[in-house]
Amino acid sequence: MTEKKLTKKTLLKSFHHWYYGNLTCFTQEHMQTFGYLASMLPIIEELYDNKEDQKRSVNTYTAFFNTEPQIGAIVVGITAGLEEARANGSEDVDDETINGLRAGLMGPLAGIGDSLIVGTLIPVLLGIALGLSTGGSPIGAIFYIIVWNLLAYFGMRFAYFKGYELGGKAVEFLVGPQGQAIRRAVGVVGGMVVGAVAATWVSVKTSFVLKDSAGKVFLNLQNQLDSVYPGMLTAGVIVFCWWLMAKKKISPIKVMLLLVVIALIGVLAGFFNPGLKY
Repeated sequence: MTEKKLTKKTLLKSFHHWYYGNLTCFTQEHMQTFGYLASMLPIIEELYDNKEDQKRSVNTYTAFFNTEPQIGAIVVGITAGLEEARANGSEDVDDETINGLRAGLMGPLAGIGDSLIVGTLIPVLLGIALGLSTGGSPIGAIFYIIVWNLLAYFGMRFAYFKGYELGGKAVEFLVGPQGQAIRRAVGVVGGMVVGAVAATWVSVKTSFVLKDSAGKVFLNLQNQLDSVYPGMLTAGVIVFCWWLMAKKKISPIKVMLLLVVIALIGVLAGFFNPGLKY
């Protein structure tokens, strides 16, 4: 029997299905299942001529799947390689093997991807874009759109084809000690980046003052706080938001709404001044 080999055209088609449609028909019940299935269809159609074999393979990819989309491209590549091995009669690859691998990689890759992409890369790019947007310049927005899309496309493409090349060998690396070390390192870097961005672009100050009977200010709360710890209110608000989201599991949208309410009450009470220049 002639060995079946996926063509570069089919692999690219599969990758593009994932790149453009990883959130296809996204629901809380299925998450990225249908996007994953769509990316595997070109693989299945090329490897199998028999309709029954195609149905069996399609059914394999109806299991629940959800991970970080950019880094998660490596899982699609790995399973493309495994599906190729199964089509060539490998006894070591079956439905249980493929779904076990997918389920085992979802969590670790989500941790790496969220730390590396959401927690590090995007804040860095946004920080640069904000700097370029000073004075209302559109350059910052243009920079972010172009650079992010280039990095996302070529990064995901690299991950996909690297997963295809490595096949099952990628599992040991991603979930073993090396993968754990990468996640810890990326988490530390991500925390540093988020802290730097917050310190640069977030500023919270109070306009609260106390005056004597003659109208002379004898207590300026902001000056007092700055003399003890410059940026104390800013740091306090950032830590408070982190505590709400990380410890209390409150969604970012609810935290933003809470901040709006706090700001409104603070302005009405005279603690904040919307016209205060920061």
